[in-house]
Formats: sequence, C-alpha cells, structure tokens
Amino acid sequence: MSKAKQVVLTGDRPTGKLHIGHYVGSLRNRVKMQDSGKYKMFVMIADQQALTDNAKNPKKIQDSLAQVALDYLGVGLDPEKTTIYVQSQIPALSELNMYYLNLVTVSRLERNPTVKSEIQQKHFDRSIPAGFLTYPVSQAADITAFKANLIPVGDDQEPMLEQTREIVRSFNSTYGNVLVEPEGVFPPKGQGRIPGLDGNAKMSKSLGNTIYLSDDEDTLLKKVMSIYTDPDHIHIDDPGKIEGNIVFTYLDIFDKDKEKVQELKDHYRHGGLGDVQIKKYLFNVLNEELEPIRKRRASYAKDIASVYDMLNKGSQKANMIAAQTLAEVKRAMGINYFD
Repeated sequence: MSKAKQVVLTGDRPTGKLHIGHYVGSLRNRVKMQDSGKYKMFVMIADQQALTDNAKNPKKIQDSLAQVALDYLGVGLDPEKTTIYVQSQIPALSELNMYYLNLVTVSRLERNPTVKSEIQQKHFDRSIPAGFLTYPVSQAADITAFKANLIPVGDDQEPMLEQTREIVRSFNSTYGNVLVEPEGVFPPKGQGRIPGLDGNAKMSKSLGNTIYLSDDEDTLLKKVMSIYTDPDHIHIDDPGKIEGNIVFTYLDIFDKDKEKVQELKDHYRHGGLGDVQIKKYLFNVLNEELEPIRKRRASYAKDIASVYDMLNKGSQKANMIAAQTLAEVKRAMGINYFD
C-alpha cells in the first residue's frame, strides 16, 4: 500500500503581476515539488486576503487575478498536477474563519510580529481594517480546510504559521482531533528574499524596483542597466565592491556557472571591469532564465477564457474538499443540527 502524499498549500495575493522575487522565493520551488510527484499540491490566489487592505480598490484585484494565473502557468505550474483555485470561490473558508475567530483574542492578533510589521509598513496606525488584523485567522482557515501539513513560507511568515498551529491546538483540544497541524517549509538561508533593483532590501511592486516575469527583453535590459552597483566605482579601472552590489547578488542567485561568477567578482574587485559590461552579462543570464517563462505565459495569454476556465475547475475541486472539512468541523462542534 502506497504512502499517502503530503499536502502542500501555498499561494499569492493578486495585487499585480509576479516578479523574480516571487520566482526565487517560492514559485521555482513549487514547480519542483509539483514535478517530484511526492505531494498533493494546492495553490491559492488569495483575493479575499488582498481585499483586506484593498477593499476600496477592487479593480486592482480583478485585473490582477488573470495576471497571477498567467505567471503560475508561465513558470510551469500544471493544473493537471496542481489544484489552482481562487480563495473567494470557496465558501467554506469564510465559515471556518468565523468559527476560528472565537478561539483567538484581539490582543494575540495585535502581538503577531508579522501583522505588527505590516501595520507599520502600511501606515494604518489605529485605523486598521478589521479584516486585515484578523487575516492570520483567515490563513488558518485556508490551511486547515485542505488538511495541509506542509506550508512553503518565507522566514517572515513563521509567526503566521505559529498562529495557525495555536488555532489548530485550541480547536482540537476543545472539540476533538479534527484539524491537521501544519509545518513550514522554508527557503534555503539567504534565498527567501532578493533585494530590489535600487538596492532596497526587498523587491516590491509598491516600491517600483521589480523585474516582472512578464517583462519583455527591452524592458528587462532597461531595468538591468538601471541596477544599483557600487557608487564609488566611477571609472572602469577603479577597484569595485561586491558586497551590496545588486548585480553580483543576482548573479549569485541566477547564474549556474559559479566559477564564472567568481572570476567576474575577482576582476571587479581588482578593477578593469565596467558596470555596463557586467550588467550586460547579467542581462544574458536573466534573459536565458526568463525567456521560456515569458513565452509560455504569452501563449496562455492568447486565450484568457481558458485561463478562467482552469481557475473555475480548480476552484470547484477545492470547494468540494473544503466543504468536506467544514462538515467535519461542524460535526465536531455539534452544530450539524439537521444532518
């Protein structure tokens, strides 16, 4: 008898196209997990979560839905192997969220380090949308609905996962052992987040320092040529710094020829290697990685109706599974009055 596959759940907020930071931090690994055949994969487009801080701009979410789906298909997520679905189309998630909210205090949510950090970043002060404050509980619903036991996340999301585990323990100790407690799957150290083109520690749509998976060659070249390097490397013959030089940070991540990268680093440190030359080399490396993604994405983009059909079918499949978990939860709670 074959061993049951571990269940993996992950996803993204549809607030714009996905970029190479998403690719390095999560998308690339999702495809590897999918293609290994060892896991039952669920990938969610978290539109409800995106609305917690974009409720007055729903068009942003609507316009981004297909874009995120195209990015998924472009990197190689396969709807035949991975269930790709839309959060708002799974009614059970909202009902589970309601039950879990009763197991969490407001003060506990306010102490969540990730929530605290994001509240500061978004300058909410005390005008925090209630949905935003409670979105860790919504994430618990997302995870437990599919009995996912492996959750690929960045290091900054560990507090969110711990909140889910607390909710699972509280529920199971109160109502019986129904929910599955998840574990995090973290990227290798130093690979969870890549810096932006401007040298900012985070590549972010809101900061405008991104390379999108959908960028064409001309756009990619312009962005690469704008990358922050060593501000003191004024003349080609000047010795240059590698540390904090985003060109070399990206080469470390994307160039498979590590010996070549080391040669370039040594040359740059000693002087005689110009920024334009090294940026052109990086462009070729990035373009080689992104071209097949770009081509696949463009192919799917020719038939957006089929993309929505894929999302609809995935959502129907996900809905059946989540509804089954909800039925088990209500039975455990004793609120399945008319079964």
